[in-house]
Amino acid sequence: MGKVSEVREKLKKYVAPNYAPLPFVPYWANGEWIRAFVESADGTDKQVRILDLHSNYSASNLGHNHPDIVTLKIRRFANSRPALISRAAGMFEEVADFSEKISQLCGIEMGLPKNSGVEGFEVAVKICRRWGYEVKGIKEDKAEIIVAINNFHGRTLAAIAASTNEESRAGFGPFGPKRAFVKIHFGDIKALEKAITPNTAAFIVEPIQAEAGVIIPPDGYLLEARRICRKNNVQFVLDEVQTGLGRTGKLFAWQHEGEEARPDGMIFGKALGGGTNVISLFISSKEVMELLRLGTEGSTFGGNPEACAVALLALELLSDPILLENVSTLGEEFMQALRAIESPYIKEVRGRGLLVAVELTEEAGGAKHIWEELFKEGILAVKRENAIGFSPPLIIARDTLLVH
Repeated sequence: MGKVSEVREKLKKYVAPNYAPLPFVPYWANGEWIRAFVESADGTDKQVRILDLHSNYSASNLGHNHPDIVTLKIRRFANSRPALISRAAGMFEEVADFSEKISQLCGIEMGLPKNSGVEGFEVAVKICRRWGYEVKGIKEDKAEIIVAINNFHGRTLAAIAASTNEESRAGFGPFGPKRAFVKIHFGDIKALEKAITPNTAAFIVEPIQAEAGVIIPPDGYLLEARRICRKNNVQFVLDEVQTGLGRTGKLFAWQHEGEEARPDGMIFGKALGGGTNVISLFISSKEVMELLRLGTEGSTFGGNPEACAVALLALELLSDPILLENVSTLGEEFMQALRAIESPYIKEVRGRGLLVAVELTEEAGGAKHIWEELFKEGILAVKRENAIGFSPPLIIARDTLLVH
């Protein structure tokens, strides 16, 4: 039995079937390239090279095994320096330095580090509700959070309660009061204005709906949403888990609409870990964050020293103006190249920076089929809702992306 067959059988026997991965077993990765075992027609293994245009849903914005990240981990944490001691027990310079850096970059005062992006969403919901009760004066258990239809904030109970994806929701209810999450159409300013009530604590929204197929709102949407939230004393929170940290050609996706679009709070994850560690963050004003008094929130692994040290370096690398400019330029070239392809399967090409999607026609036979065919050609893409997504590492060479 080959390695691919062996791994497949063990996964099938011992791991819950919540994913249906492509049939390859990676053994090496660097930059935008992966080397892996795949099965030949006769069932034996062969080695192939795969171009990664997936980047782990933008978790690997710096590519695989970025040399600066690897060097940091070896030098700093391979010499008995503690990589994990609970923040409840001790104080660490890595946590302090990382928190200072991201506060300065965001222009927002205070953060809470966690592990996954969806934990950042959960914390945002909790804190915004408490702010609604203690500061805005909403009656207990009446707080409402406005979210967008076709959003993706994760798959915890709160996240799927906020979701409109029936596949994620089916069989996991009940989801609490009907108006706990008020759902409106993405990009519709009038719908936002209409949805706000005296009980509205926050509007939590993605600047671009990546999982829904890279849906970009109308120009000025975020700026106007910010104005409306401010007018109505509502927290304006952006989920930048996939769109943030350079993916769209700006450090944060909201920056495409200027400084006035700066939100009250932001949720981060994925690329914050430099492609090697797990860390997320919710950041907001001091007034909001200090509502988390002692014992009201915690995490054993959240904000551990190693993750914070890696995140600090990742922030420095991803905020490089030269890198960001290259992402914008290369993204436009890439989309032009895709639009130049004459195919009955392509309905539309859209994106911003290196967050790109090709929406498919009915003749394509579904995204899964195209995704699998691209893999056979050595390209690892993103399977999105009736679309194929491309989110290559931001460090990808121009010739590599455009030639392939």
